Amino acid sequence: MGTQFLYRLTPTRAAMLSEAPTDREADTVARHFAYLEGLTRSGVVHLAGRTDTTDAETFGIVVFSAKDEQEAQERMLADPAVRDGVMSAVLYPFRVALWSEMDEEARR
Repeated sequence: MGTQFLYRLTPTRAAMLSEAPTDREADTVARHFAYLEGLTRSGVVHLAGRTDTTDAETFGIVVFSAKDEQEAQERMLADPAVRDGVMSAVLYPFRVALWSEMDEEARR
């Protein structure tokens, strides 16, 4: 898997989740999803998801591999949601201790 990292995402406008997002937010979130989907297909992202809440405690995480912290920082900052200011992110060094070998259908 290489060196692993995690970034924690929080919406910069909490009401984006409890109310309808603006057109700009919706477009950015769609590009954010496509970005992570592409990195997942290429084997860089191992897990991405968010809490199923819509309050101020809501957050998402992305667990991924990078060659070093600089590359990890660059990947996080290239995420459209972070780059466009719709979500803020904090990067953490991370180590997966246990990994299930679930089949692809079970992950959905």
